[in-house]
Amino acid sequence: MIIFYLKEAYEDNYKKKRKVGRIMGFKKDFIWGAATASYQVEGAAYKDGKGLNIWDVYCKQPGNVFEDQNGDVACNQYELYKEDVQLMKELNIKAYRFSINWARIIPEGTTAFGGTVNEAGIDYYNRLIDELIANGIEPFITLYHWDLPYELQVKGGWLNDQIVDWFAEYATLIAKRFGDRVKNYFTVNEPEVFLGLGYREGTHAPGLKLGDREFMRCVHNMLKAHGAAVRALRANCPQPVKIGMAPTGAFCYPETESPEDIAAAKEAMFAMDKNPTGAIWNFALVCDPVMLGHYPDSAIENFKDVMPEITEEDMKLISEPVDFFGFNLYNGVMTKMGKDGKPERVKRYDGFPKTAIQWPVTPEAIRWATKFLYERYGKPIYITENGMSCHDWVALDGKVHDPNRIDFYHRYLIELKKSAEEGTDIEGYFAWSLMDNFEWTNGYHDRFGIIYVDYPTQKRIVKDSGYWYRDMIAENGENL
Repeated sequence: MIIFYLKEAYEDNYKKKRKVGRIMGFKKDFIWGAATASYQVEGAAYKDGKGLNIWDVYCKQPGNVFEDQNGDVACNQYELYKEDVQLMKELNIKAYRFSINWARIIPEGTTAFGGTVNEAGIDYYNRLIDELIANGIEPFITLYHWDLPYELQVKGGWLNDQIVDWFAEYATLIAKRFGDRVKNYFTVNEPEVFLGLGYREGTHAPGLKLGDREFMRCVHNMLKAHGAAVRALRANCPQPVKIGMAPTGAFCYPETESPEDIAAAKEAMFAMDKNPTGAIWNFALVCDPVMLGHYPDSAIENFKDVMPEITEEDMKLISEPVDFFGFNLYNGVMTKMGKDGKPERVKRYDGFPKTAIQWPVTPEAIRWATKFLYERYGKPIYITENGMSCHDWVALDGKVHDPNRIDFYHRYLIELKKSAEEGTDIEGYFAWSLMDNFEWTNGYHDRFGIIYVDYPTQKRIVKDSGYWYRDMIAENGENL
């Protein structure tokens, strides 16, 4: 009995000490933002000297995209950017993560073969950046969000080793033209998707199905290009900048908070698939080289016969120091420790909640993913995408009511707040998406925005979730 009371007193004292030193809620300078991607919102596909990109071409091939839709017009942000910035300001959005359309500023992708810089494209992004800053919104640039210049794809795209130099040239131009005002950059968005689906499975642009050896060369070239861009940005921006990348992957979270289940979820999240098709979705394959300076041992072993030559200089380039770790998260897999001592996926129960795009709703994933990634890599974290597709329409009252999306954001942000309070260094959160847009092969079938877009008229309507997000930002999440 004495031992029981001593144990209880010790645990109470520990909890009190932990509470005193614990962060309560999100940090005061937490960055609340929204995100888009160039091909998904800009439109103006053939205006002002822009070159073709792989999605311009891929969408014109019948059967590649839902109802053969394309991003030729999309949300026409190219012309309506001022209206969109005003809506961001109205919604208290503190930062806008957008991507540069590479072919808009270098139509041929590089000047190495006689290509030129498109000043009209540069002017557009200068106007957008200036408009954001004038309205108190911090610009966060993503260099590459999937729209590779078509002329570079003709030369092999990510399979061509020269893409490292092409990407560095592109990053240098961005640094010199925008770096006096833009302080935060992401090099690549979801390489798992643009390589895994675009170059391996053939279901995204450019629609290739490469073999193991060619695919792993693409992965290695992408990582070297990332490192080259980091070097180029630091060398050419006229002010100190912060740089990261924005991967995604197979997120795992524990069934219970037992040490065994937590260990199982963490192990599963970084375990290496033996086939490149599965391995590309594993965080360790892409992120360990960048963050830790080496490929996972299991990747070297599994793919030793198909990996390109990897030099010491390659790894120095790939692991150029970054300032933060961004990642996109929508759902995860519940995991437990199996009876055999190995991680085991927990089957979802019948009728498990799903979004309109049929993705499971698993808010716990954002808590545990941030914890696991911070423990492994030790870098401040940005959630660079999080949100849901709903069946949205304009109601009879002229408004767009999306209570499911509000509930989704509320649940995920509660879990993100828990992670912050438990010691994870979380710098900011970008809702996906600022507005409904062209959702790649799903075309305009799915709506992720907190702003509704009526595509025939280009009219914008702030959804209920947009106003909810505005109020939550004003409270810095204290009202969650």
